[in-house]
Parts: sequence; structure tokens; C-alpha cells
Amino acid sequence: MASRVSVVIIFSVLVCSISVGQSTFVSNVCGTNGNYTSNSVYNKNLDSALANLSLLANTSNSGFYNASAGQDSNRVNALVLCRGDVQPDICRSCVEDSINKLRELCPNQKEAVEWYDECMLRYSNDSILNNLATKPTRALLNVKNASNTVQFNQDLRNLLDDLKGQAIQKKFATGNVSGPDFLTIYGLMQCTPDLSSTQCSDCFDDAMRDLSFCCSGKIGGHVMKPSCRLRFEVVRFFDEVIPVDAPPPRPQVPPPPPSSVPPPGKDENTTRTIIIVVVVVGLGILLLILFCIYKRKAKHRSATEKSLNDNGEDISSVEFLQYDFTTMEVATDFFSDTNKLGQGGFGAVYKGMLQSGQEVAVKRLSRGSNQGEQEFKNEVSLVAQLQHRNLVRLLGFCYEGTERLLIYEFMPNASLDHFIFDSSKRAFLDWKKRYKIIGGVARGLLYLHEDSRLRIIHRDLKASNVLLDADMNPKIADFGMARLFDIDETQANTSRIVGTYGYMAPEYAMYGQFSVKSDVFSFGILVLEIVSGQKNNCFGYGENVEDLASSAWKNWQEGNATNIIDPILRNTSESVRDMIRCIHIGLLCIQGHVAARPTMSSVALMLNSSSLTLGVPSEPAFFVHSSNDPEVSLPEDIINSMMSDKSSKAKDKSSDHSLENASSTDLYPR
Repeated sequence: MASRVSVVIIFSVLVCSISVGQSTFVSNVCGTNGNYTSNSVYNKNLDSALANLSLLANTSNSGFYNASAGQDSNRVNALVLCRGDVQPDICRSCVEDSINKLRELCPNQKEAVEWYDECMLRYSNDSILNNLATKPTRALLNVKNASNTVQFNQDLRNLLDDLKGQAIQKKFATGNVSGPDFLTIYGLMQCTPDLSSTQCSDCFDDAMRDLSFCCSGKIGGHVMKPSCRLRFEVVRFFDEVIPVDAPPPRPQVPPPPPSSVPPPGKDENTTRTIIIVVVVVGLGILLLILFCIYKRKAKHRSATEKSLNDNGEDISSVEFLQYDFTTMEVATDFFSDTNKLGQGGFGAVYKGMLQSGQEVAVKRLSRGSNQGEQEFKNEVSLVAQLQHRNLVRLLGFCYEGTERLLIYEFMPNASLDHFIFDSSKRAFLDWKKRYKIIGGVARGLLYLHEDSRLRIIHRDLKASNVLLDADMNPKIADFGMARLFDIDETQANTSRIVGTYGYMAPEYAMYGQFSVKSDVFSFGILVLEIVSGQKNNCFGYGENVEDLASSAWKNWQEGNATNIIDPILRNTSESVRDMIRCIHIGLLCIQGHVAARPTMSSVALMLNSSSLTLGVPSEPAFFVHSSNDPEVSLPEDIINSMMSDKSSKAKDKSSDHSLENASSTDLYPR
């Protein structure tokens, strides 16, 4: 079969199914092992093998049949597997339908596989018996989400784990489990009987991974592979399976004729009836109480989720897809320069248009990571689960050969640096918009640091990594990118400490240590840039030019903090007090001592409460000004000049180390 896994998402099982006789066609794949011509030896052998399958299906009720014909390169191997719960007559009908249909769909291919609801047929010029095949893959899903996706996914996982244990032994298993909101989840797993238990288990594991990508939180899903299938629904879709060795049903004994003589033990029957009634009523009352408790908790949970949404967190289910490279080439006009949106340390970003008409941003990652395909998928899926209104949403990915792509939602207003550092566009950003951007970035960082499933340190927060949507709402980009790369492959293919000059915290530049406080430092620099409208390494107007951190501290000490404010705002705005407060918060964030900097939760509180008294900032870590490219490796002389107090170094290093241990992300320099 095809060497590449192809997962096709079909939006409705019912709509996309095509009835063929008594059987329901689902999907097929014509292989890539070459073609044959009409009246060729291979064509005759294929006819013979398929005819033998049909004959076996009509003479046996086993539900699994295989046949071969021919020799060497013209040999055809074929097999058919009926679903374990279908009746023999339905199985025979499905075999006939699938043979006829597959010859129409794949008229001259040397290999093919076809799935019906009731059976699966495949043939190939390669050996297929006793060989595990997990590709190609087809997946269907029900587009409706479960109301409680977390609980639903957990209940589904428990059901699939139980079915897997049964199916690797019996090759077929069905079952159900109670889900949230009084739903019942039905599941089915089956693999071809020629496989060993280990092969069966490996196929199910692969199918369950695909299921997590396509159908997480959905109320129905169906993954089909050449060697196995997996399906779940919230309605019963399979029949009861009666074991072959099950005892015959006991004959019913007619009741005795009525008698005028009262039967013995009448008092005992009355007592038993009373006990049964009491027990039933008691259970009913208990169930009613449990239902009331459940509804109260559900109402409380709904209120909590609404509160989380109001504070910015998006708790909706993750819809996440794998795209093939050819599709993304077409979407980006083969990664043309005209579609290029920008270039960063992790790779170039291109604008793309999917066939559905949706605009996307496609990040083509730099080559260099040694992660395998499954490792990369796992890391990307973790990042995709981080959903917040102030984070750019990851829609999917592509992994083919050395190509790795990340597909994001498209931000029509590009990045913050396109506005804040442009003399004409900056006027569009009044103080209300700038303050909204500051608050949004703070909420996004707080989510990454404290509220997300993973504790993520961004490591490269800067104006170009803050994107703006159509309403100028800020969304942090490139979060979690360090998880996708090796330690020494984060920027410009170098093992030296590399960062964005001016945003780097001193403990990273000196010791290569990262913590959440490193992001706080970068946030402080960003706040000063937003208030001043100037880049951090070239603040000033006219001939007086110096680095922004130094200038902000000097003016703060002299009581001239308004000198830092963008003249566009200073001359037109009535919110100078709020601007000075933001400068104050920025200076607190860029203090040289790690422990002295606030956490993002404290920063968010400072921004939201004007009555909260702010601490007195200490002297920040100053940076030597340079007019070169802001994204450069730091020379040794600059690193040595950044902090001269040895005791301060030791204190910073010690306090930062304790913070590193609290982080679940890898804490290597990038």
C-alpha cells in the first residue's frame, strides 16, 4: 500500500456513506505499486483470486477468507474480512458488492483496499497474509462535539483500552460504557485473524493515535486500516455477537393450569413483594438525589467555565489536522516570495489559502531537529491543546521527509512591530489600543506560565511575535516552539547562545538559564516599547540616542518619566497617569535580580487594579547599544559587561535555579 499515512476527515458518516445493495460503502485507496493492462496475466490472476474469495464466502461462515493466484511478479494475494457481528448472508452480500465496486474504483492498479461498514477487501502483488499493514488510513468523524469533552475522552479511552485487551485475543470485540450527560458510548475493534496478538496490538495503538488527532471530543469516529478498524458512536451500531459454543436457549415450560386451591407459601410471597417494592423505591430516591447533586455540580462547572472564558481561556475542544505537503505547496503557491509574511529564527512564514477558502499562516520550520515523526506529532499535539484568546491558534501540521510545517490561523494585521515602530502607522495605536495589547499579552503569558496544561516558557517574546487580529486583539505567536527543536537547533543553526538582542534576560545571556522570570523580563522591555513607540536598542529623538532600558531608568530616577512616553500619546492623551504606571510596571519586570521581578500573575493584577500600590523598582540590567541586526549572538565582551557584581551573579543564579525546577519545559538556552 502507499507508504504515507493519509488521514481523510469526512464530516458526516451518514452523509458520506453510499449504499450499495445491502452493504454500505465507506472509502477506498488505489495503491501505488504499479498498474496492469487488460487481458494481462496479472489481470487474469486477479479475476481468479477474487472469484475464489466469492466462492469461499458462499461455502463458509467464518467471515475471513484469503486467496492467491499466479507466481512471482504476477502473483495476486487477496483477502476479505467481514465485521464480526454481521450475519453470514450480509457478509456474503458485502463480499460480492466490494469485489464489484473495487474493480470499478481501481480498474488497473496492482493493489487496492476498500472499506464497507460490513466488510473490508484488499489485494496486492505483495504478500499480505500474516503481515501487519497500518497504511493507508481513512478516518471518519461526527462533527458534533461532546458537551463535556474532557470526561467524554476519558470514558472513551477506558472503553477502548478494555476492548483492545479483548480484541487482541479474539480479533474482534464490542462493548459500551456510560459517558457524561447520560450518554452511552459504543465501541468496536477488529483486526484480521491472521495477525499475531502483538501485531494486532500495534495496529490498534496506531489507530488510537490517529483517532486522537481526528476525533478528540467528537461523539463519533471511525478509523480504518488494512489490518484493523476502530469505531465508536453514541448510538448502537453493531449487533449482539452470539458465541459459536454458546448453549442453546432453554425451552420455555408452559405455566401450570389455574387451581382453586391457594398455593402454599402465599404469606412468604407477600413478604418478598413488600421487600422488593421497598428496595426499588429506595433506589429510586437515591438515584434522584444523585441526579440532583450531578445537576448542581454541572451548573457550578458551567459557571466556572464561563468565568474562565471571560478571563480569556478558550476551553473548547481541539480540532487539529495533519496536512500533506502537496496541499500546503498549492495553498502557498509553492512557498512563493509574494506569499512570504516574514522570516524568524525558527523558519519562514507564508500566507496560504486552503481549498475551503480559509486563509492560514504556514510556518516552514528550519531543518535540523532529530525528532522522529511520532515524537514531532506528540509535541505538536501538546502545543495545539494550549488554547487561549491571546495565543495564536495552531490548526494543524505537516511532516513529510525533512519538511515540517505548522499551520496557524491567519492574523490580518500582521505583527505589533509593523505598527509600533512605524512613524505613520504608530499614530493608529492610541493609548486605549496599546493598553489593550499590553493586557492581552500579559494574560497570554500568564496562561502559558500558570494556567495551561503544560508550563511553557516562551523564550522569545518580542514585538514581532505579538500578532494582531482584525480587531487589533493581541495574540502571542511561537509559544512552545523550543519543544519542537533540539537544544542547539533553535536559531541560525548555531550552538552559541542566541537571542533577540535587547529582550534577553541577563541570567540567560550570562549563564544560559531560563525561567518564567526570563519571560517577565522580555515582557517588561515590550511594555516600554509599546509606551514609547521606540525599539529597545535605539531609544531617543534627535541626537540623543541610547538604549530604552537605560533611558527609562534614568528618567524615572530624575522624575521625568513622561520623557519616555511616545510624543503622539503625550500630546493628545489624557491617560498620562496610566502610561507612567505602565512604565513603572515595565521597570519592575526588567530588574537585574531574578527574584525581584514580579510573576505574570502579579503583573496582571497590577494592570487590572489602578489602586494597587506598586513596589519601588531597583536598577535594571543595562545593555550596550548596537546598531547592528537585533538578532545576533552576544559577544563575550558584552556578556562580561552586563553584570559586574559577582555576588549579584551568585544570587541570581541560585534563585533562578529554583524556578527552573518548577518548570515542566526543557530549560536549555535558545
